[in-house]
Amino acid sequence: MSDYFLLLVPVVAAFVGWFTNWLAIQMSFYPVQFVGVGPFGWQGVIPRKAEKMAHICIDQTLQQFGDLNSVYQKLEPHKIVEHVVNLVSPRLDEYIDSMMYEVQPVLWDNLPLFVRSRIYQWARQQLPSRIEELVDDIGDDLDGLVDLKALLSRQLQAHPDLMNRIFKEAGAVELRSVVNRGGVIGGMLGAALVPLWVRYPEPWALPVGGFLIGFITNWLAINFIFSPLRPRRFLFWKIQGVFLRRQDEISDVWARLVAEELITIEQVANAMVNGDQAGRTRAIIQKHLRPMLDESLVLKVAAQVSVGMAGYTDLKRVMNDKAVIATKDVFADPAFKKERAPAVAAVLSEQMKALKPEEFQDILRPAFREEELQLMVVGGIFGAGAGFVQLLGATYLPMISFSI
Repeated sequence: MSDYFLLLVPVVAAFVGWFTNWLAIQMSFYPVQFVGVGPFGWQGVIPRKAEKMAHICIDQTLQQFGDLNSVYQKLEPHKIVEHVVNLVSPRLDEYIDSMMYEVQPVLWDNLPLFVRSRIYQWARQQLPSRIEELVDDIGDDLDGLVDLKALLSRQLQAHPDLMNRIFKEAGAVELRSVVNRGGVIGGMLGAALVPLWVRYPEPWALPVGGFLIGFITNWLAINFIFSPLRPRRFLFWKIQGVFLRRQDEISDVWARLVAEELITIEQVANAMVNGDQAGRTRAIIQKHLRPMLDESLVLKVAAQVSVGMAGYTDLKRVMNDKAVIATKDVFADPAFKKERAPAVAAVLSEQMKALKPEEFQDILRPAFREEELQLMVVGGIFGAGAGFVQLLGATYLPMISFSI
């Protein structure tokens, strides 16, 4: 056997180590949707386990606070009040006109202009205090109004690539490091395989050695991500799992993307008014806005005299519906979403940074643990294929050269 082929063994092993680690990472992300027939096929580990990982993350971070209401208090509710008032006030006359023309157009057209002006003025005076009380009340009952896990599930089902983007941006440096280390480790294992092959030049040696190299490098790649949990000294180096070593930076990126993509102010508001507890949300809105109508004596008396109590009840119902529509408009404002996202991200990031290494690892590791063996076997199969190709080259190329 020529020295040329012996030198190729660690080179090919380095490529196998690099490629199988790259492949394991690609299989973690892609395909985003399941590709295959029945039980035979594949979907990227992260898209398939996105909901599970997101739920673990939320559980871990909320444990630090106790509940969602406590998180809400850190988001400066007074800023929400200011935004609602500033956005609604200029359109308040329009909202009142729309409400009145829908229920009692004749009454509204026949009211003297000065009466309508008094109603507009009354509403503007009452709005700040009513909104403040409404926002406080919603904040106190936020856990009951919003199912955060259901919200996350809906978002991830609608956008299965979101978790991929979060992981790629949060761990881009670490993932490249894992791939490159696979090449180094593969080359070292290949160098160790050379003397064994020289001593035992059996036909199965290279394919079996290639399988072990692919399998081991994938196993090491996964473990480099998560282990060791805490920094350890090895000779001149301090080693720790690559994701754990940059917990603070990854927490910042993760929290920012979650706040911008998954748990936005608009999505939370939409979950409140359209989710399973929409009835409770509407009841809270009605509770705080009804006094604006009841205490406006001019409108109340005029409505009851003109249309009776049934018509007055319809008026209150429509007012509540308009308030829900206004809520959607308010929280869909792009500038407000952009301004509040850093506040949400800061809360999430603060809590993720406070997690112990074991807790931080548990956000990611459980989902991967279920797929580790499959990823390692795939790496081993590619390694065995590379070893088989080398065996064919070592066996037949000298024969071809000799015949030539």
